[in-house]
Amino acid sequence: MFAAPSARASYSLFASEQSDSLRPELRKLFGPQSGRFHYDRRMLEAAEIAAARAASSSTYNCWRYVKTALLNAHVIDRYPKTQFAKEAAGELQFDFGFQKLPISDPYKAPQGAVLVYGGSGPGHIEIRTAQGFVSDFISSKPSPLPLIGIYVKPRS
Repeated sequence: MFAAPSARASYSLFASEQSDSLRPELRKLFGPQSGRFHYDRRMLEAAEIAAARAASSSTYNCWRYVKTALLNAHVIDRYPKTQFAKEAAGELQFDFGFQKLPISDPYKAPQGAVLVYGGSGPGHIEIRTAQGFVSDFISSKPSPLPLIGIYVKPRS
């Protein structure tokens, strides 16, 4: 994961030998303090892919965008099969080794965490960045849908 607080280090993909500083053009996405930290390349790439493809408003394809970002960044090794965003929670845990964090405030999610939301429709999914949240669009606020969980992939 990104530079998570030390209390969450066990939930992190961070490996100092594989970490990089942010390029100047990424600092806008990750915030003004981001230049002080090193980030896991895979999660940086996932967030960068999602942000580069993101529209100015929802296209109702959030899970497709997040799937593609995670796959292209090599965070996961195959394309997830679930159709709806709210189904991602189980698939990320059981098929891809993600762990649910014991927090329920989206603003406290570590950068790079995947947030899954439920509700009566297909749900929503997004990746946490320093500036906010990204999926098929970028937002400074989390989804208003009920939060199912916040997920990270531990270091292999």
